[in-house]
Amino acid sequence: MVATPSKGGIGSQSPQSREIVIPPLWADAAESAAAPGPVVVAICGPKNSGKSTFSRFLLNTLLHRYKRVGYLDTDVGQPEFSLPGFISLNIIDEIIQDLANPTLRDPERCFFFGDTSSKRDPEAYLNCVYNLYDYFCANFRNNLAENNAESIIPLIINTPGWVKGTGYDILVEILKYISPSVVVKLQISAQSKNLPGGMFWLDGEPGSCINVIEISAAQQDSLSRSVLVRKDAPVLRDQRLFEYFKRCFSKEMNISTNKELAFALASIPPYQVDFSKVKVSHLHCRVPSGETWHSLNATIVGLCVSSEMPARPDSYPWCIGLGIVRGIDVSRGLLYVITPIPIQSLQKVDLLIQGLIEIPTSLLQVKGCASPYMSTNVLHKISPNDS
Repeated sequence: MVATPSKGGIGSQSPQSREIVIPPLWADAAESAAAPGPVVVAICGPKNSGKSTFSRFLLNTLLHRYKRVGYLDTDVGQPEFSLPGFISLNIIDEIIQDLANPTLRDPERCFFFGDTSSKRDPEAYLNCVYNLYDYFCANFRNNLAENNAESIIPLIINTPGWVKGTGYDILVEILKYISPSVVVKLQISAQSKNLPGGMFWLDGEPGSCINVIEISAAQQDSLSRSVLVRKDAPVLRDQRLFEYFKRCFSKEMNISTNKELAFALASIPPYQVDFSKVKVSHLHCRVPSGETWHSLNATIVGLCVSSEMPARPDSYPWCIGLGIVRGIDVSRGLLYVITPIPIQSLQKVDLLIQGLIEIPTSLLQVKGCASPYMSTNVLHKISPNDS
């Protein structure tokens, strides 16, 4: 990928936070899960049960004992440290200050799955999870010289809240493959939505040395407000994308609104990419071969390196981030991409993956801003007389 990089550093905006009061049972569960040894903790439960909050608290508990903690984020809809549509492995070495909100971080390794649910391709989804776990074992577990706190890196696996039907089957396969030493199951008041009791993933087979911890969802924060506020997932995903693409600009720009970000993205010089330097892959949909390049216009794409493939067969390539395709010039064989990825890393990209993650509409529909993502080459221009 060849380009002229835009100017600017990395900026971010912290979401509103509130103090979370951890129930005594949660604190006891975290202490039990953080027992000495090569800890692998899987956190599971239905939607809106507090998995993310508990995982942050457990992460902090482990960081008081270990220098680093691995975090395998398998929730493509509401990831903890990465972007929507990603499955990622993160290595965390600092305490999480905000237990109420997720934090965007650069992952150790990640895949762009391209959807906010695993239902369209469970096999590919599981392959990504397995690859990341294998990578963790090969690079952070199997090469340990000593069994002490200086070298051991515990692993937390945060799982999606889809625990019925196919979602249940996927969770069972993840637990069977990883064989965690601890499984924390969060439960809500609606019993029909909870996971079965015991070691449900073992089909009745005895599990050796597995610590299964069942806890109820937390009910209140320090102001006696419900902790389990129903989340607006699409809004949270859009906010995560806003936060990511703000990284294209320096902190001094102080971008604080969607409109300001839309104007900034419209004015930033994009990277220029020659068609011959990259290949294109589409996930979860089929595109006619003659429409491959046109289909990328005004879309979000995963920036991948096909030369760095995981060991498992039929794997997705490793992904280094996202880009917005701001324009296509088919006659010249060029496309124009906006991304916060540094030019040194971008030079390795040779594959663009298009999934179902879309540009937030608030970045496309800004009053007073001529959106650079909307084509003027249309079949019919609608005039006031057409309405």
